[in-house]
Amino acid sequence: MDLQSSGPAQSSGLVHAPGLGRRGLFKAGLGAAAVAVIGSELPTAPPAHAAPGDEFPWIVSCDDWGARPPAAPIQLSGNVTNKIIVHHMAFPNVTDYSRDQAIRLAQDCQDLHMDRNGWADTGQHFTVSRGGYVLEGRHRSLETLRVGEQQVIAAHCPGENGNAIGIESEGTYITETPPQALLDSLTRLCVTICQQYGLHSWDLFGHWDFRDTQCPGIAFYRQFPMLRRRVAARLGERGNLVPRRRWPDIWKFVGGPVVRVAQYLLNARGYQLTANGVFGADTVGAVQDWQARNGIPVDVDATLTGPTWESLVQPLGKGSTGLPVTAVQFILGRKGYAELTMSGGYDQATSKAVQDLQRLHGLPPNGDVDTSTWCVITGGIVREAFD
Repeated sequence: MDLQSSGPAQSSGLVHAPGLGRRGLFKAGLGAAAVAVIGSELPTAPPAHAAPGDEFPWIVSCDDWGARPPAAPIQLSGNVTNKIIVHHMAFPNVTDYSRDQAIRLAQDCQDLHMDRNGWADTGQHFTVSRGGYVLEGRHRSLETLRVGEQQVIAAHCPGENGNAIGIESEGTYITETPPQALLDSLTRLCVTICQQYGLHSWDLFGHWDFRDTQCPGIAFYRQFPMLRRRVAARLGERGNLVPRRRWPDIWKFVGGPVVRVAQYLLNARGYQLTANGVFGADTVGAVQDWQARNGIPVDVDATLTGPTWESLVQPLGKGSTGLPVTAVQFILGRKGYAELTMSGGYDQATSKAVQDLQRLHGLPPNGDVDTSTWCVITGGIVREAFD
């Protein structure tokens, strides 16, 4: 989630990173390269005033960092929590790794969300500072984490705020990667969320897997296979425990590049959709019609389930042309492969980009797009990435 604001820096001393054109990604409504060494311990600095018997004393609560009261009652979701969405904040990559800086960060973020965006409270559930401090974001997020059910409805990713736990990572990670302390604490937090909500390492996604944004940043996103492996190791999830493919479960309440990929694929199957990344009534109708025609349970919310994705995608390679190739070129171009053009022809640059992505996720780097490669292209997770 990009947390930039237009205009001058706030009086807190926050300086917004220059040259990042994404503005206004925190909008109202309900509906984010280097390989780190995996250590046996994941140190996280605890809060200075942990309550006796607190199950998670290493998470700085809203009370401990001096949060303002919410402007409206905090609501709990009736949906099942089914994923974690990781963001970068598009804040400066500061070298102050202290607890004081982490508290300033949380306060600046809440001020921005409440005063500029008009929200009831901080948008995300949790925040991880560059120094490795973990802080509660929206009020009651820590309370519901302890219980492991009925998450707080947040404001970090429209369409996913009632069923995804949102984590903000201090910094901007388009060309840089997070410090080791942040990665260690992020791993620890993800493990805890998975344990409390019954999630898995393969339920961890990035903001741009569900919205049109530069978040969580090109460089950071390339670390996500490593991050999932770290979480899996701590959870003891290995081998056949990992599903063969975990597709992004996009539905009618989300938007962005992955929706546009689905629209290209539906158009290639004969539907007449505008490939604009908007999950409108026409896309809903096309998804549900495709499901019905192919013997797939028709989802009331037009969710692109695993069987839906796997029936839509087509194998691609040298000599392939058409909208599926355009879809690959489009989404990879958005995720850092700037050398690609949307020609609709499977050229050498496309094959090279696909090979790089395959290596990143443990797939055979043959440059051909099979079903598992399609899965990681769309933002999904494959078993090979955990080997």
